[in-house]
Amino acid sequence: MKIVVDNKIPFLKGVLEPWATIRYLPGKEITREEIIDADAIVVRTRTECNQNLLEGTRVKFIASATIGYDHIDTKYCHENQITWTNAPGCNASSVRQYVASALITLSQQFGFKPADKTLGIIGVGNVGAKIESLALDLGMKVLLNDPPRERNEGGGKFVSISTLLEQSDITTLHVPLNNTGLDKTYRMVDQTFLTKMKEGGFLINTSRGKVIDEIALKEAVRMHTLKGTVLDVWDNEPKLDSELLHMAFIGTPHIAGYSQDGKANGTSIAVQSLSWYFNFDLHDWYPEDIPLPATQSITIDCNGKDLETIIGEVFLQSYSIEEDDKRLKQDPDKFEELRGNYPVRREFPAHTVKLLSSRDEIVTLVKKCGFKIEEQ
Repeated sequence: MKIVVDNKIPFLKGVLEPWATIRYLPGKEITREEIIDADAIVVRTRTECNQNLLEGTRVKFIASATIGYDHIDTKYCHENQITWTNAPGCNASSVRQYVASALITLSQQFGFKPADKTLGIIGVGNVGAKIESLALDLGMKVLLNDPPRERNEGGGKFVSISTLLEQSDITTLHVPLNNTGLDKTYRMVDQTFLTKMKEGGFLINTSRGKVIDEIALKEAVRMHTLKGTVLDVWDNEPKLDSELLHMAFIGTPHIAGYSQDGKANGTSIAVQSLSWYFNFDLHDWYPEDIPLPATQSITIDCNGKDLETIIGEVFLQSYSIEEDDKRLKQDPDKFEELRGNYPVRREFPAHTVKLLSSRDEIVTLVKKCGFKIEEQ
């Protein structure tokens, strides 16, 4: 048996070798010629799994160690008896951490309290639901838009996209990329969408770059319809619009879900799916040696500080989004290099927080967000 693996998928080397011959390649080098005699491939979003790649090969199984699957031609796979899997929700908590850092950074730079703002969440799946919980923890009012869920669950919890855009101070996108159909999201953020947004609002996108019409977005920023944008994904990755990058308040190289925990989750789901399909003895496999964060222990002096200030300090010490913004804006051409060599980032539960002169409500909130508390 032969399996071709994207060499940027972490924690994988040595795991599958007892059951198959493994070849590791950069994602852009996973070509039809390289997989012609492979039984399976393990990929990221950079590998387009379509007829051009798969026709005439021996591939019968595709494992994508990613939350999305718009890089997989599912119709072609179905018609050609090729089984595919992705890793839904694997990096949801990582994106929550990214959005938490973004919200606190926006609030500090633009002088507002999150609790005074309304957050509109478009797409309330694995990621959007965690963002909803985060926003409620911060005391924000939350508006939700998710047409597929609304059709299944009824409309009590959801609002129309027009209502959300008109009333939300901050709008965050957590939708899949659907090019056609009832729930089309391709170029969803166009001139009409942006015109409906509350004047002086903010837009966060961690979903897919092609959800946004970047020309319309640049015009909205120029005209100050939007006060600021936080963009982690781009239309033509890895080649991005340098002008839009420098117009963005924060721009990062598609790393919102790139915590070590999110990567470990994605890899484990890929390995376990391969195990079940090919009957490897790896049904419960999970990486053992996940690197520790540089700031494993966080100390906060709570004396004289309000709750929002304290939780903001905790969030930013676990992850500062501005460092990723600075690295990308210094050299946009290093987009892929910055992704491929992304520094260790661990999610909230990997950090222990010591709260000095604390109050019960602070301890409760920090615990609720997932951090460990160092007992006094």
